[in-house]
Amino acid sequence: MPTAILAGPPVPGSSLEGDLRALGFDVRTAPGAPEARELIASAPAADRVALVDPRFVGHLHALRLALTDPRFPAAAVPGALTAQPEARPALLRALSTLAADATPARTGAAEPHAAATAGAPARHDTEPPAPAPRFTTAPAGQDLADRAARALDADGTAVTRPELGSLVAAVPADAPAREQAAAEVAAVDDEAVRLRSAVKARDGFFTTFCVSPYSRYLARWCARRGLTPNQVTTASLVTALIAAACAATGTRGGYVAAGALLIFSFVLDCTDGQLARYSLQYSTMGAWLDATFDRAKEYAYYAGLALGAARGGDDVWTLALAAMVLQSCRHFVDFSFNEANADSATAAADGKAVVGTPTSALSSRLDSVGWTVWTRRMIVLPIGERWAMIAVLTALTTPRTVFYALLVGCAFAACYTTAGRVLRSVTRRSVRTDRAARALADLADSGPLAETVARAARRPARALRGPLPFLIALAGGAAAVAMAAFGPLDSPVLVLGALVYVLTSGFVVARRMGGALDWLIPPVFRAAEYSTVLILAHRVDLPGALPAAFGLVAAVAYHHYDTVYRIRGGAGAPPRGLVRLLGGHEGRTLLVALLAALSTRAFDLPSALTVLACAVAVIALTESIRFWVSSGAPAVHDEGETA
Repeated sequence: MPTAILAGPPVPGSSLEGDLRALGFDVRTAPGAPEARELIASAPAADRVALVDPRFVGHLHALRLALTDPRFPAAAVPGALTAQPEARPALLRALSTLAADATPARTGAAEPHAAATAGAPARHDTEPPAPAPRFTTAPAGQDLADRAARALDADGTAVTRPELGSLVAAVPADAPAREQAAAEVAAVDDEAVRLRSAVKARDGFFTTFCVSPYSRYLARWCARRGLTPNQVTTASLVTALIAAACAATGTRGGYVAAGALLIFSFVLDCTDGQLARYSLQYSTMGAWLDATFDRAKEYAYYAGLALGAARGGDDVWTLALAAMVLQSCRHFVDFSFNEANADSATAAADGKAVVGTPTSALSSRLDSVGWTVWTRRMIVLPIGERWAMIAVLTALTTPRTVFYALLVGCAFAACYTTAGRVLRSVTRRSVRTDRAARALADLADSGPLAETVARAARRPARALRGPLPFLIALAGGAAAVAMAAFGPLDSPVLVLGALVYVLTSGFVVARRMGGALDWLIPPVFRAAEYSTVLILAHRVDLPGALPAAFGLVAAVAYHHYDTVYRIRGGAGAPPRGLVRLLGGHEGRTLLVALLAALSTRAFDLPSALTVLACAVAVIALTESIRFWVSSGAPAVHDEGETA
């Protein structure tokens, strides 16, 4: 159980002790820094500790935000400080320093109470100082939480201070100030603020106006019954899988049920995040589940639609796989751009900072008009709008119509967002940090073949400037895709395009990925690999080839999404041994091309693709699960992608 220490005697009539116990804390009392340090040192090493001023007046949710959020090693609001196990040594050092400072010198004066003397004029009388007290008094300890927070900051330990908005967190110095603070607390509905803050500040139109107005109450209902976000996330996955099974029946009733269940799955998907924010139940496992289940649900639903269409005599596996390829590549454009620019410094040729670009200026002007904000959020077809469109079209039309609409909508959204980001990149010069360049290299997912080429071509590759690296990567990807589309299936010539792709891929990653358009290289690799698998499976025209290709792309995409979320969590990319074992994007592309070239002579391509898909899935999932359930995984909560 976490321990909360009141730094001084309780204030009569205060509900602070009850509030702390309601938050799950074991409440202790310490008159000053030495006693507080002893209590913290004696608390179990794995427990959170908190230091609270007994005069604290504020909302319960303000205390909850400061003292119970698991994402931050140390956090504080006025009058309250918390430290998780990793920050406790720094807190003990700070309290030791404060205890030493609070012990007056034998001939010195007693330290005045900071809150009582703030803003008081300096004394100029000649009266001798009062005798110094031998022990730290209770008033000297009452502002201990705030002084300890400042000491942690000075020591280099980051102390998170949550945004309180209209919530109150104060340490009144006297009775009138206490009455005023209590009146301010009474004027704000704590629960209403908590419900509002459970909803993401930025979301799509459908989510904001058609789901969140009631899903927040569903989140509160779950919280009051002890349900966790992970349980709601799992329920959302199960609901989506049932929806996919209904779509796979190929009947009109099944399609209607599938559409309704898909919408309900999305409601639960919104609820799990709102429940996490409402109850501050962020967790490592929750970050992983929330980040991966959205993709699993959507792509499983695509497979269900393809199976349902096949029952009705319509083969749409090519469209289903194309939709998954397009949506995944679109996501990786977002991921790669964001990672490349997350901490990059914008500078002009003369080294001076650039204050905006024509593209960003236009974006700001558009955002100043209310209706354009929602229009721009809708035309990128974020997850809420996309799932609503899929659900309605499933219930009313056919799977083929669903996929046509999905491909057209996602293609337009991809062109719109990518064009804007390219314009931003070419109209400003960004000094990309080493961390950003390393993230792009990790997102490239280069295997042993590309690494070998990169070592051989490192010196000439360093001479590449401007858009050349991106254009070379694009040319190599186009060669692989073109040969897959037009090369003879019964000839080794089919492999030539993949060999060119291996060479160009290794060449462009042999240098530091710091160019203006280098963020486009990982998405080009994704598009080349996935499209090659799609085209070859379509061309061989063998039963089971496209479903097997769908499974292979899904398994590889999972590995790529897992890489993204590790990097976003600050844990770095997957181990190089795993990437090499999976062959890298260029190795898998060459292998699939080789399998397609040999399939008509020696063995069946669908079987080979199935074996490869199973191998990739087992290896990638095993390592992913091992990482995300380990103690070293980042304890973050993914807020979800707008796309």
